[in-house]
Amino acid sequence: MNAVLDLIGVALVIVATLLIGVYGLRISRTTGDFFVASRTVRPVWNASAISGEYLSAGTFLGLSGLVLLDGARGFWFPIGYAAGYLLVLAFVAAPLRRSGAYTIPDFIEARLESTSARRVTSIAVLVIGWLYIVPQLHGAGLTLLVVAGLPEWVGAVTVAVLVAAAVAAGGMRAITYVQAFQYWLKLTALLVPVVFIAFALSGGPHDFDPALVFPVEAGPSGFDVYETASLLLALLLGTMGLPHVLVRFYTSPTGVSARRTTVIVIGMVSAFYAVSSTMGLLARIAAPDLAVPGVADTVVLLLPSRVFPGMLGELLTALIVAGAFAAFLATSAGLVVSLAGVISQDVFSGSVRSFRLSAVLCALVPLVVALLTAPAGLGSSVGVVFVVAASTLSPVVLLGVWWRGLTARGAVAGMVSGGLAAGLALLVHAAVGGVGVAAPYLAQPAAWTIPLATAVTVVVSLLDPRGPSPRTERFLARVHTPERG
Repeated sequence: MNAVLDLIGVALVIVATLLIGVYGLRISRTTGDFFVASRTVRPVWNASAISGEYLSAGTFLGLSGLVLLDGARGFWFPIGYAAGYLLVLAFVAAPLRRSGAYTIPDFIEARLESTSARRVTSIAVLVIGWLYIVPQLHGAGLTLLVVAGLPEWVGAVTVAVLVAAAVAAGGMRAITYVQAFQYWLKLTALLVPVVFIAFALSGGPHDFDPALVFPVEAGPSGFDVYETASLLLALLLGTMGLPHVLVRFYTSPTGVSARRTTVIVIGMVSAFYAVSSTMGLLARIAAPDLAVPGVADTVVLLLPSRVFPGMLGELLTALIVAGAFAAFLATSAGLVVSLAGVISQDVFSGSVRSFRLSAVLCALVPLVVALLTAPAGLGSSVGVVFVVAASTLSPVVLLGVWWRGLTARGAVAGMVSGGLAAGLALLVHAAVGGVGVAAPYLAQPAAWTIPLATAVTVVVSLLDPRGPSPRTERFLARVHTPERG
C-alpha cells in the first residue's frame, strides 16, 4: 500500500463532496429544500441517492469480511438487504409519499393525532440513526489506520465534521446530489479491483483445495435454522424501519415516482452486493489468513496489494479507499439529514436555522460514542441496527399504513416493548456470550421481538377504549388513493 496515494484518494472524495455540496447549496433556499428537497427528486436520481446512503461501511468493508469469515452464511446479509426493498415497494413507498409528511414522526402524528406517539417515534428514530452512524465512523477510523497508520479518531472526526458541514449547508437537496455521485463512485471502486483480481486469480498458479477454502461447515449444511430465519426476518423488515431510507420517499414528486424509485434501487443495490460478495469469495482464495474476527473487515483494503504487488495494487487500493470514504460519508449524511429533520421539528422551530443546528448536534452525538467505544465487526454492528429497527418502527409503520384499528396507545406500547426486548436481548448476549440454550434467541432475537411488538400493538389497540382517531378513514383514503401517471 502507498499511504500517499490512499490519502490523495480520500482528499479527492472530500473535495468532490464539498464541490457538489456547494452546488446543492446554491439551489437550496426554502424549508422544503432542506427537509425533502421540495419533493422534486426524480426516480433515477433518488434511487442513486438511496443506494448511496444505504450501502454503508457494513456493506463496503463488512460484507466481504463476512463472506471471508462465514462462507455461505455471509450471503444472507445481501439477500436480506436487497429483498427488504421488495417489502418497502409493496407496502409503504407510495403511501408514505402520499401522506405529505416530512419525517417518520410527522407520519405517525398525522396518522394517530398523538403527540405522545410522535415523541416515542422520535426517540426511536434517533436511537436507530445514531446506532447506524457509529459503525460508519468506526469504519473511517479503521480505514485510515490500515492504509496510512493514522490514529482511529482521525477518520471518525473527519467524516463527522464533513457530514455536519454538508448537511447544515445544503440540507436534503444538496445531500441528494452528493449521495447519488457517491453510489457510482462506490460501485466503480469495488468493481474495477474485483475484475482485475478475478482475471489474475483465474489465469495464474493459484491452485487451491475447495474443501479448505469452502469447508462444509461454512455452507448451507452448517446453518442454524432459527438463527438464519431470524436474521433474514430482521433484514427484511428492518429496511422498512430505517429512518434515512423512509425519509427518502418523501422527496419523490408522487407515489408512482416513489414506487419507480424503489424498483431501480433494488437493481442498484443488488449489483453492488454481487460485487462486494465476489470480493469476499476471492479473498477466501487469495487471503484465507485474514479470516480472523476484527481483521476480516480489512480484506477489501489489503487484497489488491496481495494479488498485485507494486504500483497497480497501490492504485487499486487507493481507489478502494476513496470508495470506502464515499460509503462512510453517504450513509452518515443520509442519517444526519433524517435525524436533523426530526430534532428540528420536535425540539426547535422547524426552520432552516434550527435544521442546521440540529445537523451539527446529530453528528456530534455518534462521534462521541465512536470515540469512546472500540469497533466491533462492521457487518454485525449494522445487523444490530436492523434488529432494533424491525422491532420498533417497522410494525407501527406497516400497521399505520394498512390497519385502520391502530391507536396511539397501541403504537406506543408496541414500540416500547419491541425496542426494550430487542435491546435487552442484544445486551445480555454481548455480556454473557454464546453460552446456554438461550444463546441463539439472544444473538438473533428478531424472530420473537418482531411478533412481540406487533402483538402488543394490536392487543393494546383493540383494548384501547378511545379507539382509532376519528380522522383515520380520511387519512387512509389519502395515502391509498393512487395518482395519475
